[in-house]
Amino acid sequence: MNTRISRTDEALVTLYANGENEAFDELLNRYRDRLYYYIYYIVRNVEQTEDIFQETFIKAIITIRQGRYNENGKFSAWLRRIAHNLIIDSYRQDKQENLVSCDEPDINILNTIQLAEDTIETAMVSQQILDDVRRLMNALPDEQREVLQMRFYQDLSFKEIAEQTGVSINTSLGRMRYAILNIRRLASKNGVELTL
Repeated sequence: MNTRISRTDEALVTLYANGENEAFDELLNRYRDRLYYYIYYIVRNVEQTEDIFQETFIKAIITIRQGRYNENGKFSAWLRRIAHNLIIDSYRQDKQENLVSCDEPDINILNTIQLAEDTIETAMVSQQILDDVRRLMNALPDEQREVLQMRFYQDLSFKEIAEQTGVSINTSLGRMRYAILNIRRLASKNGVELTL
């Protein structure tokens, strides 16, 4: 009566690809718990686990329905690989957004990347880069140095820079462009590395 349980994962994938939805239900039942706990073990957050879990099966469904699933390994390993990639994507997105809201009481606003301490080595390298940038800026023409300082140290917009210096926005943009090009040229000429 229930012959699908004894079928291989690949056979169930083929049946599902051919329109038999119950075949995917069986695959879901086989791997639901293992995949859920695999995701939870890494992210340690129930909501995030549920989101990634659902997205994993949605990606699996779409891939199978589009006929792009290749049987070059085990179905369970393929599912874990999808989940793993989604976990990485989730971490990247969290790192880029890094939003903190005081409206949510369960978020610790002190637990942000900006408040994390650098290692001594990272701090020393960062300080060396800042010192190098200052030296390179001092070698720039006055107009270019002024635009850089106003933009990066005073956080002014190009419109504000134009108003304060009495030039057009295009002139401010042009000075910034030349300042950056000149700093790159000077850094290259003097063997200065400007990244960590």
